[in-house]
Amino acid sequence: MKTILAAAAASLLLQFSPVAAQAATLVANISIGKQTMTVTENGWVKYRWKVSTARDGYVTPTGSWSAKWLSRDHRSRKYDNAPMPYAVFFNGGYAVHATYDLKRLGRPASHGCVRLHPDNAAQFFSLARQAGLANTRVVITR
Repeated sequence: MKTILAAAAASLLLQFSPVAAQAATLVANISIGKQTMTVTENGWVKYRWKVSTARDGYVTPTGSWSAKWLSRDHRSRKYDNAPMPYAVFFNGGYAVHATYDLKRLGRPASHGCVRLHPDNAAQFFSLARQAGLANTRVVITR
C-alpha cells in the first residue's frame, strides 16, 4: 500500500515539476476598473504597473488574446501618426504600448489601447519577444 501511495505521489509531483512548465508563459492581466496591468511569467507575478485604457467615447475590448505582432517604433495610421512605441498588438489595431502622457497613467485616457510608462512598455515588449508571441497572452477584464 505504501508503494502505491508513493508512486501516486511521485506521479503527481512530476506533473507539476519545472520540466512540465518549461514553455515560458507570459500573461498580461489588465484590469480596466483598477487601471493596472499585472505581468506574470510561468505563474509568478513579476510586475504590477499603472495603465491607461479607453476614455469616455472609446472602448478597450475585454477578453483574452495571444499576442499577434510586435512593433518597436509603431505609429498609428488611424490617429494622426501618434507614436505607439514598444507596441505588442493583440487584437486588430489594439496594442499594449508606451505613452508619453505620464500624468494620465492610472486613469482612462486612450482611444482603446493599453498605455504604459515607456520603461514598463519596453520591459513588456522585451519579455514578449523572449517568450514568443504564441506564449504571450493579454487578458483584459472590467
